[in-house]
Amino acid sequence: MNIWAIADLHLSFGVPSKTMEVFGEEWTQYSQRIKDFWLSNISPSDLVLIAGDISWAKNLKEALVDFSWIDNLPGTKVFIKGNHDYWWSSKSKLIAALPQSCHFIQNDVFNWNGISIGGTRLWESSEFNFDGYVNYEKNPTKNTETEVVENVVDNEKIFQREKERLILSLSQLDKNAKYKIAMTHYPPISADLKDSQISKILEEYKIDLCVFGHLHHVRKDKKLFGEKNGIKYVLSSSDFLNFKALKVY
Repeated sequence: MNIWAIADLHLSFGVPSKTMEVFGEEWTQYSQRIKDFWLSNISPSDLVLIAGDISWAKNLKEALVDFSWIDNLPGTKVFIKGNHDYWWSSKSKLIAALPQSCHFIQNDVFNWNGISIGGTRLWESSEFNFDGYVNYEKNPTKNTETEVVENVVDNEKIFQREKERLILSLSQLDKNAKYKIAMTHYPPISADLKDSQISKILEEYKIDLCVFGHLHHVRKDKKLFGEKNGIKYVLSSSDFLNFKALKVY
């Protein structure tokens, strides 16, 4: 019994025009590469944590083919919502749509073989800075100073709402669990592990492992994340992992 993590699958079987292959050579045949490694290494008794940005589908109907693709791979899977998961709907609709091997966390927890898992999407925060760790270029034609200020205000509102959702979820963790996991889509802490509002919450709920994604074009020549105050922070973006799920337990 192993636990694996991977995020940002960005599947597009239902909307082929959205394939990530347009973003460069590193994404060539990415879904097939994910599948090949998965079939060779992950067993039916394993658990796979998928930390958001699962499908490019705009609605549940379009997402069904992506769900089927995931369902045909070995293991039990548990999802957290990403910022591009536009198909994500109400709990009742997700329960009806998701295949038997797929589960999700939404203001609650998922318990599996003595392991308790909670989490939420999170959001951008000025508290986190990934400069020097991520190769990105800001678009000079986008965001005037006024727009930047407005975005910061909106981001802070969403971040605080997500923080409350995280607390709601973690408060339901099994207190007798042998291992406690938090899943978020956005990173909960800076790459250099500087204390954050979220890291303090994770420590309060005695989380052992936090898995997240969202970051792309991450420099692989610099050490980032790791363990702090008893919590292991793991970036699991699929391109960062070379499209190979990472064994985390």
